[in-house]
This record gives sequence, C-alpha cells and structure tokens, in this order.
Amino acid sequence: MTQLQKRKTLLRLAVVAGATLIGLSTSMPVMAQAFPDKPLTILVPFNTGGFNDRMARAFAPFLQKQMNQPVTVLNRGGAGALLGHTFFLQQPPDGYTIMMTSVNYVPTNIGLQSATFKLEDFDALNLPSTDFTMLAAPADSKWKSVDQVLAALKADPKSVSIGLQPGSADLINITLLLRAVGIDPTQVRMVTFKGGGPTRNAVVGGTVDVGLVGAEGFLPLRSKIIPLMLFNDEPMSDWENVPIVVEYAKANKIENLEWVPGSQRGWVLPAEVAKSNPEARKKWIDAIQNAANDPQWIEMAKELQLPNPWYGPEKSQDAYLKGAAVLGKHMDLLKK
Repeated sequence: MTQLQKRKTLLRLAVVAGATLIGLSTSMPVMAQAFPDKPLTILVPFNTGGFNDRMARAFAPFLQKQMNQPVTVLNRGGAGALLGHTFFLQQPPDGYTIMMTSVNYVPTNIGLQSATFKLEDFDALNLPSTDFTMLAAPADSKWKSVDQVLAALKADPKSVSIGLQPGSADLINITLLLRAVGIDPTQVRMVTFKGGGPTRNAVVGGTVDVGLVGAEGFLPLRSKIIPLMLFNDEPMSDWENVPIVVEYAKANKIENLEWVPGSQRGWVLPAEVAKSNPEARKKWIDAIQNAANDPQWIEMAKELQLPNPWYGPEKSQDAYLKGAAVLGKHMDLLKK
C-alpha cells in the first residue's frame, strides 16, 4: 500500500469514527429516556378470577394511559401467594414490575411457610381495599346485637354456632374478642367453611346462628343479614351504623383488645425500588393516584363494586405493618 493509499484509508477511518461519535452524541438523549421506556407488568400472586386479578385487569388500562406504555397482567398463583411473592422479589428492582396483592399474606408466608423475605421487603403504595371482618346474623335472626350473642355464649358456650373460615383473620378476631370477655373459644361451636362465599351463604341461609367474613363480601347481601360488629377502628362508609370493635371495647372497659384487618389489598413495589430507582416509585404513585381520579375509572369502579380510595404510601405501609405485627403475634391461632 502506497503512502497516498494509507493517507486515504486513515482519512476514511477518521470520517467513520467522527460519524460514529456524532451518532452516539445525538442518540444519548434517546437512550436516557425517563421511566418508563418499555412495557410494564402487573404481577398478581393468585390465580385468575379472584379480587386481586379482577382489580388488576380492570385498572390496567388506566395505568397504561398514565404511564404511556403497554401494561400486562401476569398471574403467579400458588402456595398462598408465596410463589408469587417470591417471584416478585426476584425481579430487577427497576420499577417495571408492580404487584396487586393481599399484603396480609406476607406475614403468613413468613410465619407459617418459612419464607425467606421480610415484611420490610414490600413497599405498599396504596391499599384501596381493606376487607374488615364483620360479624353478622341472618335477617330473621333473634340475635339483634353483639351484646345478645356474647351474653348467650357466656351463659352457655354451645348456645350459638359461629361460621367462619379456618386459618383466617376472622378466626383470630372472634377468638381475641371471646377471650377478652371471658369466654373460652375452645368451648364455642365453630363451624368452618372453605371460603368466604360458603360462609356468607351459611349466614344468609341460617345454617349457622352468626358468621364472620369480610364486610365487602356482605355488601350484595345487606338486605339478608343483620350486621352485628365491624372489626375496625372507624366506621366504614358502606356500613356507617354498624358498631365497631373499638367502641365496644371502650363501652365495656376492655383494655388492649386486639384485632387484625382482613384482606388488605392493593399496589405494592419491592422496597428496593425506592433505593435503586426512586423516580420509578414516584411515577407509579402519581400514576395510581391520577388513574384513581379518572372519571371513567370512577364510573367503572362503582359499576364493578371495586374500592377506589386513595390512602397513599405512608398510610398504606403503616396499615400493612401494623396489621402484620398483630397477625404475627397471634400466628399460633392459624397453626391449629
């Protein structure tokens, strides 16, 4: 190769290199696009058809509108949400996977199934659904108040049958209430059912004298029941006149009466996202809140009877951890 050819070759290489550098410099802003710049996933750690799945699929289009990226729902059910929760924390903490779950399963995963994760590994952004336990009787029942039921049980623990689901928050709540008023729960006729639906049907049909299940589940049956007590520290908008357990404890001078919330359902990120990609966390918070305020979603939520309050990360995480602490304290009741 002659000197002239070498100079021409070097010149061509310089031109190519210069073009490459220019291309890189002009493409850099594209590569540094703000979150999100690719499709997003909503993980549901339960099989299709349940509340979490229905909520995720109904809300997904509104999140997609806010995030301006495709949103896909992925179901990973099994082992009481343990498989899904474990899979969730195995994903990169970049914010591209969010979860719609019942956070009360996290402490049971840890306490009953020896999960390796911790409560603090989950960051609850908003828990719009907390299905507090309700004690109810059939509409034609002679039991008109919780005082009547407890008085009867004090006189004869076998006089009132109580329907509930084994291994549930409902079981913990009625057990703690009975103990607080001096009734031995082991002497009471507890009738167990496989699921909230069968339990509600047993109450409405009079198969049991009273029963406990999530208050939201009783909403379509409100004309067929007498609500006796709500295990919450404040009235619910749908059950404003139902006595709450905190008021009962105060009126009867019962100190430190504990109770646990039922299914606390909502939107959760891995806690690691707040450290590795805080912008993504903020974007999700804004997107969930804005989507919840979308008039079309508000109308759909009412039609589908899906809850839509906005509590935000601080209140949601606090409620999750408080509920988990009480649940963990009384985990022995679920092992029986």
